[in-house]
Amino acid sequence: MSIGSPARTGASETAPQAPDRRWRLPDMRIPHSGLILMLILVVALASFQTDSFLTTTNLLNVLRQVSAGAVIAAGLTLLMTAGGMDFSMGSVVAVTTAVAAQLIAHDQPVWLAIVVSMAVATVLGLVNGLVVTFTKVAPFVVTLATATLLDGVFLVILEGLSVSVGAELSELGNGTTLGVPNLLVVAVIVLAATAFVMRYTVFGRDAFAIGGNEDVARLSGINVVRAKLVLYGLAGALSGLAGIMLLSRLAGSSPGTAGLPMQLTAVAAVVIGGTSLHGGRGTVVGTTLGVLLLGVVANVLNLLQISSYYHLISVGAVLLIAAVANQLHNRRK
Repeated sequence: MSIGSPARTGASETAPQAPDRRWRLPDMRIPHSGLILMLILVVALASFQTDSFLTTTNLLNVLRQVSAGAVIAAGLTLLMTAGGMDFSMGSVVAVTTAVAAQLIAHDQPVWLAIVVSMAVATVLGLVNGLVVTFTKVAPFVVTLATATLLDGVFLVILEGLSVSVGAELSELGNGTTLGVPNLLVVAVIVLAATAFVMRYTVFGRDAFAIGGNEDVARLSGINVVRAKLVLYGLAGALSGLAGIMLLSRLAGSSPGTAGLPMQLTAVAAVVIGGTSLHGGRGTVVGTTLGVLLLGVVANVLNLLQISSYYHLISVGAVLLIAAVANQLHNRRK
């Protein structure tokens, strides 16, 4: 080593790198931006097509009409996040309206009709959960069979006739609180509670874990059987609540109330809102946007005096597109 030369060590001598001070654009992505943009576009087109769309009366009517569907969609979001599925919720709604309407028509108190019909709905949800959990039959098959069975029960209860309810329940469903429709208040409370449960509670985290990988969730100590029973029971209870809401708005129950169209609309809203068909991913905000989008589309078709059959076509098309997009998203992951 020559005198005056710097001593070399075993470690390589590299100058410390200066921190990267280059300016970068902040992450400006907005959750559900595509869905929000689509909703804005539909609203804009609707406002150009008909002057009555943006009136306060019509907008409140839209919110009132989608409220019952939003309650179903909330329960379905939580259930699908855990990897479950219930295609019988629309049929449970129909049975709830029939049971409550018949009780009221036979001079039973409104409160008793509500309690009994919601209890029936909760039990129906639990039955779905028991069959799915202990037989291992696919939820799709079980709940589709249940839906078919309940559609028949619904017609038997009504005896093929329309049954009206009194003014007490009708005023509740069509009334307002501080200018806000009562049904909308109920829907907002249910959606907010569901979002809170999914985001901030152990039960919500368990639902995500079960939907992500049921076996891993079980090995981590989660009581999967109990969680599934609670989820299906909750789906039934919320279907019962939606049934009471629908009955109060329509002031009666008749063949054709709820059933498959309501069920498909709820599933479409949940799926286009970003909830995975395979479980492990779900969001109440996305579901809410999906409910609003489909509600606005239905309202516009009605204002333009287009046949309601086209509403079913639009819901089916949206559901198909959303299902394909959902599957492609999972493949990329």
